[in-house]
Parts: sequence; structure tokens; C-alpha cells
Amino acid sequence: MNSPADTSEADLLASDVSWNLEPLLGDSDSPDQLLDKAEEVANEIETYRGRVAELTGPELATLMQLVSDMSELSSQAGHYVMLRFSEDTSDPERGAAMAKLQERGTAIATRLIFVDLEWAGTTDEHATEVLKAPELDFCRHHLKNLRSNRPYLLTEPEEKILAETSQSGGSAWVRMFDELTSAITVDLPDGDGTTEAPLEQALSMLGHPDSEVRSGAAAAVSAGLEPGLRTRAYVYNTLLLDKSIDDRLRGFPSWVSSRNLSNEASDESVEALVSAVVGRYDIPQRWYSLKAKILGVERLADYDRSASVADSEERIGWAEATGVVRDAYGSFSPELQEVVGRFIDEGWIDAPVRPGKRPGAFCAYATPALHPYVLLNWTGKNRDVLTLAHELGHGVHAYLAREQGIFHHSTPLTLAETASVFGETVTNNRLLAMLDDPGERFALLASTLEDSIATVFRQVAMNRFEHGCHTHRREIGELSVEDFGDIWAGTQTDMMGDAVEITDGYRNWWSYVPHFMGTPGYVYAYAYGQLLALSVYTRYEEQGEDFVPAYLDLLRAGGSMPPTELGKIVGCDLADPGFWDAGLNIVEKQLNEAEAAAKAAGRL
Repeated sequence: MNSPADTSEADLLASDVSWNLEPLLGDSDSPDQLLDKAEEVANEIETYRGRVAELTGPELATLMQLVSDMSELSSQAGHYVMLRFSEDTSDPERGAAMAKLQERGTAIATRLIFVDLEWAGTTDEHATEVLKAPELDFCRHHLKNLRSNRPYLLTEPEEKILAETSQSGGSAWVRMFDELTSAITVDLPDGDGTTEAPLEQALSMLGHPDSEVRSGAAAAVSAGLEPGLRTRAYVYNTLLLDKSIDDRLRGFPSWVSSRNLSNEASDESVEALVSAVVGRYDIPQRWYSLKAKILGVERLADYDRSASVADSEERIGWAEATGVVRDAYGSFSPELQEVVGRFIDEGWIDAPVRPGKRPGAFCAYATPALHPYVLLNWTGKNRDVLTLAHELGHGVHAYLAREQGIFHHSTPLTLAETASVFGETVTNNRLLAMLDDPGERFALLASTLEDSIATVFRQVAMNRFEHGCHTHRREIGELSVEDFGDIWAGTQTDMMGDAVEITDGYRNWWSYVPHFMGTPGYVYAYAYGQLLALSVYTRYEEQGEDFVPAYLDLLRAGGSMPPTELGKIVGCDLADPGFWDAGLNIVEKQLNEAEAAAKAAGRL
């Protein structure tokens, strides 16, 4: 890796790497014009009111093509406004534009609720016959899924009320949370005093090899989270209540049932996954105990968990990082390398840290008629290379699945992390193959293991936090800041055991996690995707190049089949109760390899 002297500060910070959002507008001058076109299509769709349940296969295909056209236009407009807002959530004009877009988009969608309701209301016999039509290939699985929601659908007037009020309800509170967290700044120690920095930059310092730097960064993060903590707690309480009301009205049996349904997973299968992971909490606890010995301390503090075990922490520039990722994807598939190159070269990525920018990283699928977009917060850390590889995994998945059209473009969340984790693993192993020094190999193996622990065990611990919060709100009532802290500390301690000390400040670190607010129940999908991706990668190691076509077929399939069928494409039986144990055994193998590497490097 390059040292700072080998590259420019602009390259280290990816200062010039920004996306070009104009293609989302197409031949329109503004998002409003796109929604004008969407309304015109919606007018035509409304002529089908009262007839959907009786349509023939070809007739239903004509209707669904109109719905597809309207959805494409709405998605283009919505993503243009959302991505601009992500660039600077502190800009009131961008916030107002997003609110206006959401209001118009909801108004259009509300008019068309009848389509889903009438289709869900047709008889099983008619639906079975209609779905045989070849003209419905582009939306068949989507239509089947709509019917699986039948028990939880309300009447059209009720659905309209919920859709309309969502703009001043749940989605408004989520936007408020995003704005609050994007505005958080941290006073980082700099030797002579402190320097104000974005939260994301401070969190990245937790990987620093110097314990004083980590401790200072953690204290600064805890202090930075303190202002506004009660407000963020109130936002979460409101969203917990909002979801409990929606679940009660629809008749969902648990707080996570609606998420499981959208993920095409049964409550029982998800509980089996969570139980399997919780049952192997000994893996992270064993690693953290081992890491304490490596770092020369009796016990890790919570802010030590991500500490680099490398002998030095060099920064890496954008040019070198993208070269590594291109080569890694190319070592697996020239086709994927070409797609990755388009993201890097054609303005599909926004990378620099900026004031007001949404924290974290994501890939927005946007619209299958165009291409995805990736947002990063690049700090020049080695970890950023794997984050880039991860988000580009999402990117190539979305890009190859474009042929499925808007109904089958995205996968359920349970498979959404498969390509990202796979791409990250390919990159990680590519880097590993380039290293001869035992110390460097150990550092990379340790990083690989810690990624698995963070993605599998920490995310399930966060799922347990969500479970505790939703259950408390429904059975006891509103949670105090202390209640949230107790549940967070308790579920984190369950995962880390006696190997890690939970500091007082860490009790509030739940309060910057966006998934809890905007996508309740999401986080277990990370564990699902990680264990699936590790199993998929094992098959690649076993089969070599012969595996590549099947994997590309999986990506191209998007969400056109149930997860169990998608898994079969690459030889994974997701219905097998022992599947999760097999994936967890792979993580344990990573732990054994890291331990052996530590001994070879003289660290133990």
C-alpha cells in the first residue's frame, strides 16, 4: 500500500470522485416533469379499475407494463432527488425538494392501490390460470408475492389513508433522523487541542493501531452523540409506535413478520438463523480474548474491537484502491471487471466525506433502465478498499439484474448482501495472495475474520436489540434513553461476553444506526447474506472457473425467483436447517486461520 508521501492529498481523500446524476432525468428537465409523465401513465392505469380480478393473462400483461412504465418514471425522479439530498442533508432546498417529491409520488401511488388489492382479491383458480401466460414472465414472481400479502391487506380506503399519512408519519420521522445524524460532528483530539470532524471520520479512527487514538476517538464519538440524544430517542420511540400500529391493523403476529414476508422467509426460518448465530457467540468471544493477548492488554474495551493488528496503518489513495478492486474482480470474471470499471470511470460513485453528507455507504439500484449509483465516505483507510469492493458487489448485482425489469430488479434483503460479501471476499483473498510477509498476512486474515464477526454476530446482536426495543414498546410503553442503553449494552454483552468491557459512553451508540429507523428488521439479512456468500465462495474455491457462469446467472436472475430457488442456482440449499451451521463453521475456520497466522507472525 502507498504511504501519504506516494500520492496526493486529493487522491487520498478521493476529493474529485463525484457522481453524475443528470442521466436519471433522461430527456426531462426536472423530476417534476418525470412525475408529470408518471401521472399520465397513471391515468391510463386507472381505466382498469374494477376489472383487474377478471383480466386474462395478455390483458394483465398490458396493465403490468403500464405499471412498469410508471414505476420507472417515479424511480428516476425519486432517486434523483434522494441522491442529491444524500450529498447534503443540511441543504433546506434539497430537503424541500425531497418532501415535495415524496408527496407527489405518494399521491400517484395512492390512486393505484386498487391494482394490487383487486389482483390479491381474485380467486386462486383464476390467478393460477392467468399466471401461466408467457406474456407475464417479466412480473410473474412479483404477482405471486402480491397474493402472499392477502391476509395482511386492508380495504382500499384504509390503505389510502395509511399511504397518505405516511408522509407526515413514519417517513417524515426517518428523514428527521437522517438529518439529525448527518449533522453530528465530533471534536477529535489532535495533539494541541481538538478538530471538528464528521461522525464517520471519527468512527474510522477506531481501527487505529494506537490505543490512545482509539480511546480518544471513542470518547469524542460518545460526547458527539450526547447532544440530541433525547431527540433521537423520541424519534425511535415514535417509529416503534408507528410500526406497532401498522402491524396491529394488518394482523402481523410479530414485529418482524412483515419484514420476513417481504424477504420471502418464514418467521421460523429467521428464528432458526438467529438462534444458530446466538448459539455460536463463542466464536467472537474467543477472537476478542485472543486479540487482547495480541494487543497486550488484559481485556478489550468496546472501542478496541476494530483495532488494527497491523504493524503500521498506512493510508491508501483512490487510484491504488480502485486498481486493486478492478484486478480482484477481474481475477474472478472479466465481465464483472468491466462493469466495475464503468462505476469507477463513468461517474457512478460519490466518494468524498463532506459536511452534511449522509454517513455510511450504500448502493442505490435506481432504475433498470439506467444503472446503479454508489455512495461512499472515503477516508483513505485500508478498510475503505473493502467497503468499495462491497458496495460494487451490490453494484454489479444491480447492473446484471437490469434485464429482469423493475419488478424483479431487486432481491429480497436476505439475498441482497450475497454479491457484496462475495465481491469483498474476492478482493480480500486477492490481497492475501499478494502478501508474503507473515505479519501482513496475519493483519489481513484478522481483518477478514473481523468482517465476518461484524456482519454475522454483531448484526444478530443488533437484531436482538431491535427485538428488545419493539417488544418493550408494545408490552410496556415508551422507552427512556436509559432503557435503550440497557437493551443495547445487554445485547452487545451477550455477544461479546466477558472478553470485552462495555464503557458507559458506548451505551448510546445505537442512536446513529439508520437501519433501526428506516428499515426495521433489516439487520439480520446481513448475517443471512454473509453466511450464504461464504458458502457460495467455498463452492467457487472447490469448482474454480466452472463456477463462474452459475454465479453470474444468480446475479442476472435478480429477484425473479424465491430465495430458495435462487440458492439452488449456485448449489445452496437454503431450506436445509443445517445450512447456517455450515456457514458458521466457515467463520470458525477463519478464526483458526487467523490464530495460526498470529503464531506464525510471532504475535502469540
